[in-house]
Amino acid sequence: MGFLSNNVGAADRTLRIGVGALLILLAGMGYVGWWGYLGLIPLLTGAMGSCPLYSLFGFSSCPRSGH
Repeated sequence: MGFLSNNVGAADRTLRIGVGALLILLAGMGYVGWWGYLGLIPLLTGAMGSCPLYSLFGFSSCPRSGH
């Protein structure tokens, strides 16, 4: 499994994009502090379909093929 291989499944991607976008929106509107901009991390990993931490620990939320 490569460092930037596709290891984020569809449900995981949807959740990451939604939570990331919500955090960024809330930070932009002033409802949460600067830490809301950390929502950029799940937003980008969801959009790319790859999570470096998943790769580091050998985890994947993608369905297994061929089994």
